[in-house]
Amino acid sequence: MQTQLRRTIFTFLLLFSSPTFFVFSTASPPSKNNRSNNAQALVRSSCVHTRYPNICLKTLSNYAGPANSPLDVARAALRVSLAHARRACRHLKTLQAPLVGSGPGPNTGPLSSKSKRQRAALSDCIEQMADSVDELKRSLEELQHLETATFRWQMSNAQTWVSAALSNGDSCLDGFGDGSNGGDRGGGGNDRDKKLRRSVKRRVTDVARVTSNALYMINLVGETWPGKPNKHRSSPRGTHFND
Repeated sequence: MQTQLRRTIFTFLLLFSSPTFFVFSTASPPSKNNRSNNAQALVRSSCVHTRYPNICLKTLSNYAGPANSPLDVARAALRVSLAHARRACRHLKTLQAPLVGSGPGPNTGPLSSKSKRQRAALSDCIEQMADSVDELKRSLEELQHLETATFRWQMSNAQTWVSAALSNGDSCLDGFGDGSNGGDRGGGGNDRDKKLRRSVKRRVTDVARVTSNALYMINLVGETWPGKPNKHRSSPRGTHFND
């Protein structure tokens, strides 16, 4: 009995003094800070190649969801784009009501011939932004249910819908012209016209920038999917909305 006890004690002491035991007993899962640092590094490395890197970093750096892969970052970028599109759509609707006539408010006053065109342009723009919201929702839904067998088809859908959302922004701004005197569509007009044009352009441009970044992130997913080389694509082509 004593011999068996001595052997048990000896075996325990030998195991405890083993370097392997020490490593396994002191190992711990990655800390929350390490995971956060890794996520931030992934966001920075992804954002640096976008068309609007500063906006990308600003909108994604404080994102609370997981960011362990390019797919996570693409989903986050789409959520940001969708949120901005929804806010823009609500804002444009608040601009629409005062254009039906005069009354209290910053957009009141007589309607010029240009304002009447802008009323129609604003109505079209609201419809286009609503389409963008729907397209971004469908893209996000596609990225949330990716399957290996249908990956290329699903990615093509997402890219098509986000590209369409970008085109909607271009079409919206085209309807208001460039704001110069004598422009064919929406140019010139009184101060009320110009204020409306600036307000629409500011909101639509904001959506276009974050959506451009989201499209780049989607393209990046296709390049970093398992089995493909990890390389950066160029930023999406199209209208470059100046800072």
